[in-house]
Amino acid sequence: MNNPLYDNNNYPFYVTLHQVVEEFHLEPIINYEQNRSKKVFSADVNRPGLQIIGFFDYFDNTRLQIIGKVETTYLSNMTSEQRYISFEMLFSKNIPAVIVTRGLDIFPEMIEAAKKYNTPVLRTQDTTSRFMSALIGYLNVCLAPRVTQHGVLVEVYGEGVLILAESGVGKSETAIELVKRGHRLVADDAVEIKKVSEKTLVGSAPEIIRHFIEIRGIGIIDVKKIFGMGAVKDSERIDMIIHLELWQEDKHYDRLGLVDEYTNLLGIDVPSLTIPVRPGRNLAVIVEVAAMNNRQKKMGYNAAEELNQRLMEEINRRSI
Repeated sequence: MNNPLYDNNNYPFYVTLHQVVEEFHLEPIINYEQNRSKKVFSADVNRPGLQIIGFFDYFDNTRLQIIGKVETTYLSNMTSEQRYISFEMLFSKNIPAVIVTRGLDIFPEMIEAAKKYNTPVLRTQDTTSRFMSALIGYLNVCLAPRVTQHGVLVEVYGEGVLILAESGVGKSETAIELVKRGHRLVADDAVEIKKVSEKTLVGSAPEIIRHFIEIRGIGIIDVKKIFGMGAVKDSERIDMIIHLELWQEDKHYDRLGLVDEYTNLLGIDVPSLTIPVRPGRNLAVIVEVAAMNNRQKKMGYNAAEELNQRLMEEINRRSI
């Protein structure tokens, strides 16, 4: 059963050039200070090998441009005039920045063309492959499609559990009980969810309310201060979603678990459960069992299917 919660919309998120420089300790060569707030929208990067020789078909000028040893070696075999023409064609495309790897020397023609078009030139000591891998991973996280959801995110036995419910049902109280039982709080009230890959969602709390939780009748508490550093976590993969709702006598609730239910979140189907709430039910224990059962399913064992198979075998045996 599919429960579509969100459409798969891509939103125009960005990182600034300053954030990239700070994250990777890049060395500014030219035009950085006046461009530190320049926005980077693309998680892809480009090594402009073909562009050096003048081929710009399908060229994406929103990507950061990486020049490594191969490009530098090819450029060193050109005349000064040819190099300048190559750099001028590249920089004229209004690219975000050029990053030179391996601590390689910067061509004077590159500096000249960069000045003309006010294009930042940066440098890193890392190898090209290692730097590109790290940069793409960083940009994929920072620029991932995201949504903020009203709920609670906790880590239970290594499983990221997103608890959704109407206000007053008991999400925060359940989270506190789970923390007391040794699990970790990621976010309360507002959960920022990012789609970091085609199969992975990661949730975190907004910086301003991180590690805080609201308990009606008590108020705001700091989970990190009261329960210690081991009781909180900054982010966590979302492995399952639990919907809490007040018990409805006339509603049928699944008692076997043979039919898998999913919630579609940012285009990814996440295993989900609907758990009715009534006085006397220990929600923390139920969430623990749900997390362990979900983990067991991922490892290839489904208790409901096992019981159903035994029943069918017994029925077949008696019918003989």
